[in-house]
Amino acid sequence: MWTVIYIAPTAKIAERIKQKLTEEGFLVQVRGISLSKNQFEIVVPEGELEEVQEVLNSILHR
Repeated sequence: MWTVIYIAPTAKIAERIKQKLTEEGFLVQVRGISLSKNQFEIVVPEGELEEVQEVLNSILHR
């Protein structure tokens, strides 16, 4: 099952996060959730959630 780990405010940010997580070896998908608000869900397999959260925190706080 896929789990949402972050909602990005733009497609550019969503793709940047996806690229960084993919480089770390994680499976990542980006789904548009509100085109009118231009928001995008970043989702990962539930089994990788804890590991991905640690990497995501380091990406977001650079």
